[in-house]
Amino acid sequence: MMDHAHDLVSVHGATERLLRAASALDNAAVTKESRLPGWTRGHVLAHLARNADALVNVLEGRPMYVSAAARDADIERDAPRPLDVQLADVRESAARFQEAGAVPADWSRTVELRNGVTDRADRLPFRRWIEVELHHVDLGIGYELEDLPVDFTEREIDFLAARFEGHRDVPTTRLTTPDGRTRTTGGGAPGDPVAVGGPAAELLGWLAGRRDGSALTVTSGTLPALPPL
Repeated sequence: MMDHAHDLVSVHGATERLLRAASALDNAAVTKESRLPGWTRGHVLAHLARNADALVNVLEGRPMYVSAAARDADIERDAPRPLDVQLADVRESAARFQEAGAVPADWSRTVELRNGVTDRADRLPFRRWIEVELHHVDLGIGYELEDLPVDFTEREIDFLAARFEGHRDVPTTRLTTPDGRTRTTGGGAPGDPVAVGGPAAELLGWLAGRRDGSALTVTSGTLPALPPL
């Protein structure tokens, strides 16, 4: 069961950490490349703000984005803004998301996201938490996957393992962390099962497309090439 109230609190904390860290930047630093190919730090900050507003749309029963083209255009429009404008937008859009999340609602209802993806409403705060934490790492300003909250890392590994479950391009893959916890993902591609192990941060980085998996140990088979998220 999702605890959306807990996750809303966690989103707020993650947002505050990101804003404090980003406030140490300057206008020139915002124009520098982030860790996401083709995106500056300004693109990342603009995306975070527009994603918050998009999730408000979902919570209030509207389409997440007008269109994929409009989503991309909004990010390109907002990316070059000065740091103070970027941070104010992230802060204010985050507050709008928190306000929408505080409205009494049927959190068991099904909502529609991008590209026809559907989910339960009570998973939206965790999805927002993912956006904030991973894009904080993507900014490349000293916050690493190893710095993520332990409970977040465990849940995000679970989330991504479920996302790739049955994927036609991923063979059955068993994931093991040093604490002995295992998950199974993939299963849609032919071939013998693959066993992959390593630190939780490395597994998360590989599953989320943030690391190449070279720090993982493959004891059976070959490390699968995961499709983009």
